[in-house]
Amino acid sequence: MGMLGLNDVKTGKKIIHNGDPWIITEAEFVKPGKGQAFTRIRIRNLKDGRTTEQTLKSSDSYEEADAVDTDANFSYVEGTGNEREWIFMQSETFEQHRASLAAMGDAWKWLKGEEECVVTLFNGNIIAVQAPKFVELKITETDPGVRGDTSGGGGKPATLETGAVVRVPLFVNQDEIIKVDTRTGEYDSRVK
Repeated sequence: MGMLGLNDVKTGKKIIHNGDPWIITEAEFVKPGKGQAFTRIRIRNLKDGRTTEQTLKSSDSYEEADAVDTDANFSYVEGTGNEREWIFMQSETFEQHRASLAAMGDAWKWLKGEEECVVTLFNGNIIAVQAPKFVELKITETDPGVRGDTSGGGGKPATLETGAVVRVPLFVNQDEIIKVDTRTGEYDSRVK
C-alpha cells in the first residue's frame, strides 16, 4: 500500500502503527500562529481496540494498512472454550475465514448462524467482526413478570438462545422472540 502524509490522513483511513493496523477515528489539522502546522489524530487499534493520540508534523508519514472491510456470512463455530473459532464465508467468492475470540469481540453474543456481518481482513486474516445492527433472538430463560413490580426499574434479565443476557420489560415472557440492538446490547422490541 502507499504512504500517507500530513494531508492524506483522514477519518476512516487505516494505517500501520508499531506493526499493527489502526483506524483513524479523528483527524484535526492545526495551524498555530507561530511555528509549523501539524495534524493531531486519534487512532484505534483494529486488533485489540486500544485508542491513542498522535501528532504528525509535515515530514511525518504512515504506511496505509492493507485492511479491508467486507461482507461475510457467519457459518458455524468450531472448538470449545477459549479455543473456539468462528467460521465466516464471503458471499461472492465462497472463501472461508476463521475468527478468534479476540477478533470477535462482543459480536459472538449475537450470532446464531447465517447472519450477514462486516469483517475486517488484514493480511487475509479476520481481525474484527461487526454483528448486524439488529438481531432477532429467542428468550430461553426469564422470570415471569409480576404485575405492579416496578422496583427494579421496570425490567428483568433475560437469557437469549446465544447465551447473551439483556434487560427486557416485565411483559416479555420466555420463548418469545425479541429484537436486540447489538451496538448497545439493549432490548428494542418484540417480534410478532
